[in-house]
Amino acid sequence: MKKLFANPETPAASRMPDVRDGNRRAVIDAILPSVDNGRFPVKCVVGEQVRVKAHCFTDGHDVLRVQLCWRPHDKTEFREVPMKLLVNDVWEGAFSPPALGRYYYTALAWVDPFESWRSEMTRRVEADDVRIASQVGALEVAAAAERAEGADRQALARWATELDAVAAHPSSEVSTLKALALDEELAMLARRHPDRRHEVRFPVELPLEAERERARFSTWYELFPRSAGTTPGVHGTFKDVEARLPAIAAMGFDVLYFPPIHPVGRVQRKGPNNALASGPDDVGSPWAIGAAEGGHKAILPALGTAEDFRHLYAQAAAHGLEIALDIAFQCAPDHPYVKAHPDWFRWRPDGSVQYAENPPKKYQDIYPFNFESEDWRGLWAELRSVIEHWIGEGVRIFRVDNPHTKAFPFWEWAIGEIRREHPEAIFLAEAFTRPKVMHRLAKLGFSQSYTYFTWRNTKQELIEYFTELSTSPGVDYFRPNVWPNTPDILHEQLQGGEPSVFMARLVLAATLSANYGIYGPAYELREHLPRSPGSEEYLDSEKYQLRHWNHDDPASLAPFIARVNRIRRENPALQWDRGLRFLPIDNEQLLAYAKASEGGDNVIVTVVNLDPYNVQSGWVELDPKSVGVDPLRAFQMHDLLSGQRFTWEGGRHYIRLDPHSVPAHIFVVRRRHGDERDFDYFL
Repeated sequence: MKKLFANPETPAASRMPDVRDGNRRAVIDAILPSVDNGRFPVKCVVGEQVRVKAHCFTDGHDVLRVQLCWRPHDKTEFREVPMKLLVNDVWEGAFSPPALGRYYYTALAWVDPFESWRSEMTRRVEADDVRIASQVGALEVAAAAERAEGADRQALARWATELDAVAAHPSSEVSTLKALALDEELAMLARRHPDRRHEVRFPVELPLEAERERARFSTWYELFPRSAGTTPGVHGTFKDVEARLPAIAAMGFDVLYFPPIHPVGRVQRKGPNNALASGPDDVGSPWAIGAAEGGHKAILPALGTAEDFRHLYAQAAAHGLEIALDIAFQCAPDHPYVKAHPDWFRWRPDGSVQYAENPPKKYQDIYPFNFESEDWRGLWAELRSVIEHWIGEGVRIFRVDNPHTKAFPFWEWAIGEIRREHPEAIFLAEAFTRPKVMHRLAKLGFSQSYTYFTWRNTKQELIEYFTELSTSPGVDYFRPNVWPNTPDILHEQLQGGEPSVFMARLVLAATLSANYGIYGPAYELREHLPRSPGSEEYLDSEKYQLRHWNHDDPASLAPFIARVNRIRRENPALQWDRGLRFLPIDNEQLLAYAKASEGGDNVIVTVVNLDPYNVQSGWVELDPKSVGVDPLRAFQMHDLLSGQRFTWEGGRHYIRLDPHSVPAHIFVVRRRHGDERDFDYFL
């Protein structure tokens, strides 16, 4: 039978518990945020205030001191920030990473004898208790003086002597003793020299990745350079794209994303609408990378030269646009890798290579890499060199195609290696797959992630999904980048072509998420015909053929898009994901939500009509106090889309939205100052 108690004859020392320092009484139970207990980094941007909570307590009623500790990855010394007790043994502190890169943070705590003494002193009332407590305090202050130097040492020593002398005098008044013991200015001196012999440090240093601002807030426009030409049927060039830069910048985008710009394979080249047979003039899919002209480090000659690309990159930057390139780690059958490194691919018994499939879709023109290759180290090194090549050409933003079909350890290694030299690099994971897989990719290092937004259309779906995206734990590492359409996805909701749907989905994307993008010309010109009934693929998809876009179409949504993007740029509330909360509104076709900037000084309230055909109205609930407004006074809601101004009072407010006009309000909350007609932004 198992012994429940130690043998009483066993020497006491051998029965002691296995505790290294039994006099260390502080407990640090948890630190948040933490991604998988510190296995992966929390994400932030440079200069952003990172708020850290620690669950700390001790036995009895003694007082704790808790410090937040943080350091850059290349330093060994921690900087310390005092943490404040919030409620229920939860402490909070904050720090702001000053530069790009990896940081580590943790917490330490100790039972503070000086603060414990002062806490007890506030409760003492009887004269004898106060005198004895003052003598105890004199010892604590004298000990603090020993730890101090210079003027602090002298002041504390005087305080200790005076405390002891006054306590020893039988005629000293209780009020005099307590006033001396609880002197706040002298206490501040003692706090600078605490007794930390028994401090406890949380055993894990939690990682944090500080990226640049564009990782948190960006507005993407996708464009196929080969379709940028001005003449129908003529292949576009980088020079043609330069001519489009002013218009794209005027719409308020800051990231211009290109699908692959490499040579396109000729073997198994696809024809229009993904046809298996192609003609001599068919351009194929740009994701079928590689031909005799080169592979992932080469440029399709029809687009221009490397020098042309550099010139385009510089011109884009002059217009406030940063070019993002597609990283698609896959090959056309005639990619040079297939011949030079046949062991990087899966070969079938008939001597052919297994092409890519995503049933029912088949990609006969694409060979995936085999990440179980015996030469996986060589494969990894080469793929990393592809990213390094384009960084050498100036590119710092990469949209990664289907990263979930490549080995996860590769991404953690490759992104980590790239960021070691280029912490400014941003990676967007294009993965429409299972939630846990998408979250894993975000944890591994991807700065931003595609989402299920395209397939979240009802009020309840949107509320549930964006509540998940804007709250912990996901918001600590998963940055959504939402797209209402892509070259692969034409959702059935857009297939009617109604302007109201396109406008509503754009407003939702632009105001629910700090990062969003559109597949450009197709969206602003409301491309809406599917390849076949029930399909989410475009008819005459630009993936397989050249397209010519009429940018002068008077029905273009470009002015509306520009207005929405200007609102995003001018309102900090829309530039992060944490400040989102949904508002009650008594109509299932109306979605209402508020977003506040970090300090709450900028508040945006958005209401969207989800019904593309009918006028919808309802009452939205917005407590004035929740947006910093005096509940006893009227306040102004300025609709930044229409320019209209509404005066609201109380907590319930009437909304009416006609989808045939503008299917949404984007209100900025304003408040009164002095004159009843004078309103200011919450900025």
